[in-house]
Amino acid sequence: MIKFIRNLSINHKLLLILLFSSVTSLLFAGLLLIVLEISEFQKNTRDDLSILAQMVGNRSTAALMFEDRDLANENLAVFNNLPYVQTACFYNAQDVIFTQLQKNGDQEWACPVSVKTEETRFENTHLHVVQPIVVDAVEVGAIYIQADLTLAYWRKVQFIGLIFFVLAGVSILTFFLSTPLLKLISSPIKKLVDKVKKISETQDYSLRADKVNDDELGVLVDAFNGLIATVEAQNQALTLAKDRYLALYDDNPTMVFNLKVDGRILSVNRTGARHLGLSVDEVQGCSIFDFVHGDDLPIMHDLVECCLTRPLRVYKQELRQICHKGRIIWVRATARLVENEHQQNSLLLVGEDITEARLLSENIAYQASHDALTGLANRSEFDSYIKQAVALAYADNSEHVLCYLDLDQFKVVNDTCGHLAGDELLRQLGELLRTHTRKQDFVARLGGDEFGVLMINCSLNEAFLACENLRDLVKDFRFAWEDRSFTIGVSIGISAINGSSGNAVNLLKEADSACYVAKDNGRNRVHVFSPDDEELALRQGEMQWVEKIQQGLEQNRFCLYGQPIVAITPHEEGMHFETLVRYRENDGGIIPPGAFLPAAERYNLAPLLDRWVISHLFEWIATKPGFIDELSLCSVNLSGLSLSDETMLAFISEQFSKWAIPAHKICFEVTETAAIANLSYATKFIKQLKERGCLFSLDDFGSGLSSFAYLKNLPVDYLKIDGLFVKDMLNDKVDLAMVKSINEVGHVMGKKTIAEFVENEQIFNLLNVLGVDYAQGYGIGKPVPLDELKLIKPFTSASK
Repeated sequence: MIKFIRNLSINHKLLLILLFSSVTSLLFAGLLLIVLEISEFQKNTRDDLSILAQMVGNRSTAALMFEDRDLANENLAVFNNLPYVQTACFYNAQDVIFTQLQKNGDQEWACPVSVKTEETRFENTHLHVVQPIVVDAVEVGAIYIQADLTLAYWRKVQFIGLIFFVLAGVSILTFFLSTPLLKLISSPIKKLVDKVKKISETQDYSLRADKVNDDELGVLVDAFNGLIATVEAQNQALTLAKDRYLALYDDNPTMVFNLKVDGRILSVNRTGARHLGLSVDEVQGCSIFDFVHGDDLPIMHDLVECCLTRPLRVYKQELRQICHKGRIIWVRATARLVENEHQQNSLLLVGEDITEARLLSENIAYQASHDALTGLANRSEFDSYIKQAVALAYADNSEHVLCYLDLDQFKVVNDTCGHLAGDELLRQLGELLRTHTRKQDFVARLGGDEFGVLMINCSLNEAFLACENLRDLVKDFRFAWEDRSFTIGVSIGISAINGSSGNAVNLLKEADSACYVAKDNGRNRVHVFSPDDEELALRQGEMQWVEKIQQGLEQNRFCLYGQPIVAITPHEEGMHFETLVRYRENDGGIIPPGAFLPAAERYNLAPLLDRWVISHLFEWIATKPGFIDELSLCSVNLSGLSLSDETMLAFISEQFSKWAIPAHKICFEVTETAAIANLSYATKFIKQLKERGCLFSLDDFGSGLSSFAYLKNLPVDYLKIDGLFVKDMLNDKVDLAMVKSINEVGHVMGKKTIAEFVENEQIFNLLNVLGVDYAQGYGIGKPVPLDELKLIKPFTSASK
């Protein structure tokens, strides 16, 4: 019943409510009317008969007291006028019937034998009334009345029925009059419902409900239309978002797969299907493992397992994917476990095609580990292989050999035919080394014209023989370029790798040192590193100085000293000294140049050291108040490498301009051997600085084999006679003759002479006799820091 009512329309429900309320009201009103009317009727009837009985009883007291039945019957005759009274009885004081009135002879209406137990009461439609008769507070009898109210009840029911009928008519009239009013409510609601159904069926959210009235239903319609407008806007936004999502999903450059936990493909975007060379329908339902390279299947299984065991994390992996017709691409897969609206787990797998990046990365990695010119491994890769060999030697006590190869006479090819020829020579030699070493050996180009060979599982003797073979191969190799043919050689240093070897850096240093010893011993030979090798010890000592020199330049650990140079013939002259460089240790100790200059020369650090000396010397002179006025001449040493450095001239000119140093007060010293070795560069270098006003001195003159022959081609101002001749000239006639001849030739050529190693007054006096111009040595003055320089008059007590 309730379900039936629920499914009724609003109009029917309203009618049903009206009908139910009317009927219910009518029923309750009728019942209430019946109850009230019957109750009131019974009360009034009982009260009326009780009063009447009392009145009749009071009038009949004398009859009872004097037993006058006629008078009593006359008094009872009053009840004949009341049709509903059927019986009336008088009882005396002894509760005995005194007289009675009975309209119907039916026994049902007979007077009761006694009224002691009777009381006024209703019994169905009968009313029993008992009224005592009292005189002076003494009960002298009683009157009993029995009435039949059936007819009275019926008339009362008829009256109530009439009233109920009137009420029912009024209710029906009210119902029919209210029906049009109900339509004022149900009709707008029906229209609203019809509009909702139409919107729901057509999904057309542009439809609006019609507003009929401005009452609460009108407010409801306005609210509904506003809600539909909001829904329409949101629907449009959702449609746009859906379109954008579909575009992002299908046109996304990455591959998007939704997988079951067993790898079955639930969905895939168009990009993913296109990469696989299939349609979306063809891919769906397949297993993702069907598209993974066999070698990478364990990786894919591990990726899925990780997602299932730790669902809150995102996992990435690179693997190969097999596409249509066996095409293979590299994919960077990103996966995680997701849960749909039905609490079902699935895997979201996003794949990015990184094939090009992977190939580029592999190419970059190859280029990073290989030499672009020869295709051999480069130094970085060679270092890693050395480390592996060292680790292997430590692990199984195996023996390996590191070979360091440096080509001889390569510079001849480069300078003669150009860099293209040099590059081609390196390519051919790299291929020669690769093809004539064992498969397990590792060949690398270490830079420039240097190569390395790592011989795995090879004894030192076997490696020496193999290197001799390589040396012979290179020596016999003929390099042809255009119409020329060249023969080169190779110097090879060997270092053993075993359980007691140092690290890769030390091993390379050992092999490099052995290679330099091979070069020093005449080139084109093989030298094996030995810890007690004196030549190697000297070389390694120099190599250690390389780092200290570099640190000294960066941290200004070098300091400048000066050694006086005095005129042998007394005459007034300002301060004249040679600038010398020293190295200051951390503890303040001073290291002489003999310890580090050979390393600086050998490892091309001399030009940097010369630049440091020049810049700091010029700064000191410029910032020392009045020193330039006292200065006659300051000598500065230049290495042979600086003479061939094309940027040195510009640097020196820049320093002259920066510190405003008079050029005529600076004399640059170059050694005879350096000047002769770089004769063309030295001549050009000297001429350009002399044009600026600088002076030049040729140091250690006489140590060369062709000194006099070259002297006329070098425009120098001073000759410094080699101290090896000067210090023994008192005892050695040959040394004396050499000093004399050098001095005479120098004077003939218009050059002044300076004798070195003047250690005592006897040498000084002899040089004066020979006519030498200047003297320098410990007998004159030892090197001192620049701040301690002062004018000196040798071998006298007068000095200032």
